[in-house]
Amino acid sequence: MNLLFTCAGRRNYLLQFFREALGNNSRIIAADMQITAPAMAVADKAIVVPEVYSAKYIDTILNICRREQIDALFSLNDLELPILVSENKKFEKIGVKLVISNEEVIDTCFDKYKTILFCERLQINFPKTFLMLDEARDALTKRIFKLPVIVKPRWGSASIGIECAETIEELELAYHLVSLKISKGMLYEASKQHLDQAVMIQEKIDGIEYGLDILNDFSGHTVAIYVKEKLAMRAGETDKAVLRNKPDLEALGLHIGNHLGHIGNLDCDIFESNGNYYLLEMNPRFGGGYPFSHFAGANYPAAICSWIEGHTFDFAGFTKEFDNPYAKCDTLIRVRKIDESSSI
Repeated sequence: MNLLFTCAGRRNYLLQFFREALGNNSRIIAADMQITAPAMAVADKAIVVPEVYSAKYIDTILNICRREQIDALFSLNDLELPILVSENKKFEKIGVKLVISNEEVIDTCFDKYKTILFCERLQINFPKTFLMLDEARDALTKRIFKLPVIVKPRWGSASIGIECAETIEELELAYHLVSLKISKGMLYEASKQHLDQAVMIQEKIDGIEYGLDILNDFSGHTVAIYVKEKLAMRAGETDKAVLRNKPDLEALGLHIGNHLGHIGNLDCDIFESNGNYYLLEMNPRFGGGYPFSHFAGANYPAAICSWIEGHTFDFAGFTKEFDNPYAKCDTLIRVRKIDESSSI
């Protein structure tokens, strides 16, 4: 089996997990804008590609799939998901399985306001949210909304542009700052059709933060859930975490997974505050918190590879090592040089 990981970035550990699941008779191909991306160093072949919004991007990825005889493709970037899935038929035509959810699922997760509408339908708690600055100010005046608040992009990724405001003056400054960052940054393409409603203002939830890895099979049925308490964050990614035995959160994860019907892993952010759970975000891909599930007994790559081959998977080998914390640490690897990349 030959697997392609696009927007490979820093997730070298994920490629290694898949290599362990596949054994020696398969190949891991990584694609990224930068040859120095750490994940490129552990791939069997590393290919530099244009940015995801380039007019040449899809044709470039399709050519890689043909040339490298790719069986399945994984995307590790939120911004790329809607672009790939919109061209799914082209990949199907050449025999490539996109291990990516359908357009409706991706839209529900990528558009953070549609995530809230999803929560409303399923009667899941979520932070009070406004899309208009005037409405948020009015709600604060009427005391139906309280400071501090979180100001963030509606179509966001990797915690880019998130600000916290503790006063109305800070709220106004933060709102305009986030708007400016969206208009000038990498989130512009995803937000340009609704720039007047591209910023969200949410109440700040204080409490315990959890990350859920919800694994669905290729029919969209939930088959495994791992609940981690986040002990520390770093650059918008889980840095320290511990698997917890939380049957009520697993039940919530089952509720989310079976109703959303995603494919593969769903990375969920949930806060527990005053005995209630609040869903903040859903990311239909492997997130930065997955390694904590993996080391605590999950092996999602093995299950997914088995499904790609058309086999069932025995989850008897999955275990759950509760209450033993893990932490990421910086390590140095030799990245590939410019002349070590493959052109396409």
